[in-house]
Amino acid sequence: MAVVKTKTTSKAKPNGKVRTRKNALSRNGKLSTKYVYAFGGSKADGRAEMKNLLGGKGANLHEMASLGLPVPAGFTITTEVCTYFYANGRTYPKTLQAEVAKALQNIEKIMNARFGDDENPLLLSVRSGARVSMPGMMDTVLNLGLNDEAVQGLIAKTGNERFAYDCYRRFVQMYGDVVLGLKPVDKDEIDPFEEILEAKKHAAGVHYDNELSAAALKELVAEFKAAIKTRTGHNFPDDPMEQLWGAVGAVFSSWMNERAIAYRKLYDIPENWGTAVNVQAMVFGNMGEDCGTGVAFTRDPATGEDVFYGEYLINAQGEDVVAGIRTPEPIARLEQDMPEVYKQLMTIRQKLERHYKEMQDVEFTVQNGTLWMLQTRNGKRTGFAAFKIAHDMVKEKLIKKEEGLRRLDPSALNQLLRPIFDAKEKEAAVDAGHVLAKGLNAGPGAASGRIVFNAPDAVDWKKNGEKVILVRIETSPEDIKGMDAAEGILTARGGMTSHAALVARQMGKVCVAGCSTLEIDYRARTMTAKGQTLREGDWISIDGTTGEVIAGQLKTKPSEILQVLIDKTMHAEDSETYRIYSTIMSWADSIRKMNVRTNADQPDQAANAIAFGAEGIGLCRTEHMFFGGDRIDAVREMILADDEAGRRRALDKLLPMQRQDFIGIFEVMDGFPVTIRTLDPPLHEFLPHTAHEQADLAVKIGLPVEKIKAKVEALHEFNPMLGHRGCRLGVVYPEITEMQARAILEAACEVAKSGKEVLPEIMIPLVGHINELKLQAKVVRETAAKVFSEKGMKVDYLVGTMIELPRAAVVADQIAKEAEFFSFGTNDLTQTTFGLSRDDAGRFLPYYVEHEILEDDPFDTLDQDGVGKLMEWAVERGRATRPKLKVGICGEHGGDPATVKFCHKIGQNYVSCSPFRVPIARLAAAQAVLEETEKD
Repeated sequence: MAVVKTKTTSKAKPNGKVRTRKNALSRNGKLSTKYVYAFGGSKADGRAEMKNLLGGKGANLHEMASLGLPVPAGFTITTEVCTYFYANGRTYPKTLQAEVAKALQNIEKIMNARFGDDENPLLLSVRSGARVSMPGMMDTVLNLGLNDEAVQGLIAKTGNERFAYDCYRRFVQMYGDVVLGLKPVDKDEIDPFEEILEAKKHAAGVHYDNELSAAALKELVAEFKAAIKTRTGHNFPDDPMEQLWGAVGAVFSSWMNERAIAYRKLYDIPENWGTAVNVQAMVFGNMGEDCGTGVAFTRDPATGEDVFYGEYLINAQGEDVVAGIRTPEPIARLEQDMPEVYKQLMTIRQKLERHYKEMQDVEFTVQNGTLWMLQTRNGKRTGFAAFKIAHDMVKEKLIKKEEGLRRLDPSALNQLLRPIFDAKEKEAAVDAGHVLAKGLNAGPGAASGRIVFNAPDAVDWKKNGEKVILVRIETSPEDIKGMDAAEGILTARGGMTSHAALVARQMGKVCVAGCSTLEIDYRARTMTAKGQTLREGDWISIDGTTGEVIAGQLKTKPSEILQVLIDKTMHAEDSETYRIYSTIMSWADSIRKMNVRTNADQPDQAANAIAFGAEGIGLCRTEHMFFGGDRIDAVREMILADDEAGRRRALDKLLPMQRQDFIGIFEVMDGFPVTIRTLDPPLHEFLPHTAHEQADLAVKIGLPVEKIKAKVEALHEFNPMLGHRGCRLGVVYPEITEMQARAILEAACEVAKSGKEVLPEIMIPLVGHINELKLQAKVVRETAAKVFSEKGMKVDYLVGTMIELPRAAVVADQIAKEAEFFSFGTNDLTQTTFGLSRDDAGRFLPYYVEHEILEDDPFDTLDQDGVGKLMEWAVERGRATRPKLKVGICGEHGGDPATVKFCHKIGQNYVSCSPFRVPIARLAAAQAVLEETEKD
């Protein structure tokens, strides 16, 4: 058995754990050579816990068989074969062929048919199955085993010639695409098979595939085979065993196709996981009117409601539902069409939810009135649905609140905070007749954008700063990059369980599907509805909650959560969304150990953060206050002064302004700590650089323009990020630090007099040497003594530093002698550790991530191996000197869930992030505790 080198990562993956399986052990402890696991007849070699080996689809097929559910017999080729396949020149282990042959015999015995037999043919499906669901990203082949002889046996067996040739033409079409490679060449080309099929329907005068006669379908088989030979040079194989191994190889190869790679990058799925292959006996939903196929969810994946939700088609195969070729019927109607089947499905729905304790996405087929279950998996859902389902399952006592929290993606909170259309503006658009069409509300939310008709254009337009809506007849897995780039997705075909709906919900995209009145012309790049034609680049708005498509661009308003918390325009009792959010946040707060603060420079920002649950300010940037009103002129006057006396005169003008700023923040943050960073940016950033601005400033402050120009030139630095900034400014010009310390402490005294509690923390930035901090701390403490003497009162305060240079992390034990707290400035610590500038890294970092030189952009997610190791050292060394040292992190890393969990792991007291990311950090901090408990 091949042992393949695997890439490991400490980042949380979609299944919540990172496990790398290299070898399977048999019961006697020796290396296992079992590559094929059989299931069927209420027996199974595998179980649900074996997802790493059998993939999600395979593991759940084995589990359903063990539960006694009606599952067609089959077998799973393990993910280890996939890793062997790629490590050994796309070949297979020597024992695999014999294991497959044995497993085939098991299927034949259970299903009472023979593979390759001309009289009683067993037909197979060959499907992929990674350990986490990757809907539509890899390949599938159905009806495998048919040839010109076997199709006659199928006709004799079923007495249904049309059905047999429908199966045959589907098989040739799928095999020709997936295995033999007959596909569209460019983005505007129609699928070659679909082109032939459309021509055949046109010639027959029918609209749907299921209206074609047996004779027409037989002709299609021959025409498809001829097209394959003409355009690829390959003959279509007649030998069923050759067909099987061709399909198995194609499915393994699809693990590395473009759309699968793109999907893995979007959802952080490691390449080395590989896929399993599931080979299963076919059951048929297209044999007649007592047959059908469907996809269902045990709860509504868009809203989370506890209703059986799904769709089905009579006389169709499974791919027809998700491909969106025909718009299916809602599952509730099945109770009328097939009452016994519906009753059985409802029983299975309950059984699966109680067994898995999770919302399930199931696929089923009905063959001559008999129900067969083809798949179950944890269902993809919108962010809101995820929160509602977790909330409701805890309420129903199906799971505990800890499990409910584990299941949530903190980043999905962004969906709950997403804007909705302004009711008045939308009402006006409806009254004006701007509603073009109405489809299915497949992905909630509101989105406006310019129309594009294919995925590559969506990606390109987004790169150019445009907001786009991707408009398709139906989406396919090849559209994954365009769907990710778009604000929303609109399709003319497909239902609530179509590819577009499924993937949009997972991505958190607004989606309207199955808008059947739309006429879309890819070549002309137009869409037409109600007699109105819109072209590529025109604005449309889609409402994923109601399914409406509206011409033009509509204004949006805040989500219900923001209306309750921030705008105060809605009462909590009027919003189910808010109540669910509030309950789940209270669960998180009861479990997490780290505090969550916010980065805020203004009182209104601080107030918003408190509404979102912030417990203090972790970063208040004083320089942001310098740009309001006439303050910038006083700052510039201070910079342009010739001596300390001149600087002090200018600083005296700034003092009352800064003091008032701090009073406003302290009043809002009553009782919460406020960390205020002293001046950080280099001085040249405050000076005007154009001749016009310099001339204006000269007039305002009464200085010759030449002096201003000279000062600008004198302050120019080749690398200002590493230049005269941060504590270096305060060391050279201590009067700046003195003024800011005075403003902070005078404000603290004034607010404290009013009876409010104040907890100022003065943070000195960019310290690399203990002597820098000693000098700055001395200024702060001497100023504090003067202020307290003048005011006749004291307030508690701390002096600390930002750890944003590698040297500071290494000598943290020395720095902690002066610093009463550390706050990691991870933006600059990342820059100085990697030796790169964030402003310039955009030219190459995307390439690094795309080509897996770096796993993630280190400015989005903390580099735990490098930057994180420095942080860990700093915490350990700092607390060796000062055991009760308070440690936090500021910057946007503080709102990244993976970074929050890392901060918990190394023992930080708090994280700080922007106000709107506070809920994300609260949830991630709770999950960090739960993951730690799980490991213990």
